[in-house]
Amino acid sequence: MACRPSCSGSYTVVILPLRTTLYSLDALRFYLWIKRLKDLEKEKDALWCGLDILEKARIWYLQRLQENRLQQDRIETNRVFGSCQRGPAEAWSCLLRSRIQRVNGSLGSVMSEPNVMSCSNPCLPETTADCDLRWHNTLLTREVSDKNHQISMLELEKDALVKQLDEL
Repeated sequence: MACRPSCSGSYTVVILPLRTTLYSLDALRFYLWIKRLKDLEKEKDALWCGLDILEKARIWYLQRLQENRLQQDRIETNRVFGSCQRGPAEAWSCLLRSRIQRVNGSLGSVMSEPNVMSCSNPCLPETTADCDLRWHNTLLTREVSDKNHQISMLELEKDALVKQLDEL
């Protein structure tokens, strides 16, 4: 799957002399026909590039799924031994999850509404606000998860202290 950049400008221009004047209806039809062919060629190039990117993304998603399974197994093993580590890897996971959700949403939009997406401006304020809200939601979810973890740890500590008090 070769990906030819759409901005390369490597399109052939064909000039055919018409028997009528330049401003005739036939000349206009011919021009519009050539223009449409050029646009379709650019669209085809963009689709091939997208297909190439999707194939690479599919491989990347499969690798992340495998890594995720390994991490789950590792965490389950550590839970048995009472070890629980949290750190920068979890912050990265939070950011990655937010970006993956954004990409998944964008792909879903492209596939369900191709005409709307082809005309829309990606820098619209609604898009930026949506991304900001998603990121804020991800951060709040992360914070709630952290607080729940702290509560669980405090409850375990309380139970241990109550047990020590009962032994005295």
